[in-house]
Amino acid sequence: MQGYSPGFSRLYNLRWGGFAQYAASHILDFYAATATVPNKAHILDLCCGTGQFARCCLEQGYAVTGIDLSEAMLKYAQENTAAYIQSGQAQFICANAGAFALKARFGLVVSTFDALNHLADETALQSCFKRVFAVCDGYFIFDLNTPVGLRQWNNLQVDDAKEDAFILSRGIYDGQPGSKAWTRITGFVRNADGTYERVDETAYNTVFDLAWVKQTLLEIGWQDVYAARLQDLKTPLAEPEKEGRVFFVARR
Repeated sequence: MQGYSPGFSRLYNLRWGGFAQYAASHILDFYAATATVPNKAHILDLCCGTGQFARCCLEQGYAVTGIDLSEAMLKYAQENTAAYIQSGQAQFICANAGAFALKARFGLVVSTFDALNHLADETALQSCFKRVFAVCDGYFIFDLNTPVGLRQWNNLQVDDAKEDAFILSRGIYDGQPGSKAWTRITGFVRNADGTYERVDETAYNTVFDLAWVKQTLLEIGWQDVYAARLQDLKTPLAEPEKEGRVFFVARR
């Protein structure tokens, strides 16, 4: 699994934390409406990035443990939730999503912004599912990019809307079975003194067959497994393969 550099983590914190905040509103509404599960007040934010999803949970009174492989990402997560760490409501741990182990139990485990697409292969994703199963008493919710969504990476994007950063992204995905989608990100982030720091990062998404994902979750022991849209997490999709991004919902 990828662990991102300090420069990219800074850029991520500036520009890309909004998706986690948007997802949090839908996921927490769904979770709050479910029947009581053990340890419902405790949430594990898997691949927590710079902590925007965790902060949304903390603001609603949940206790949060965040896991991420990138020390640089965790630095921003800790800064973004400093008051909650001080009060003991939040903690962050550097670990791999496919190889972590915790003694704590959680009512909800969540992973957003296609973080699990960054696992290297099916073996790593299956290991992640098993690790989550070992610590979860309620729901596991995560999103994946699909081939339909990843085909949209085949372009060049320029983001110069704000003076705080300039970002050039080039995506490649050939659509072949077993292939990965790649994005090369080159950016310049403005420093406090007016100079700019260059950022270069190559990120990949592993393409996972959605039917295999569902079957693997069921074989591990998860129940009521289905893919849904973020805006309607209660309703299973009849044809998830036609979506650009799907959210899997699984119950312990």
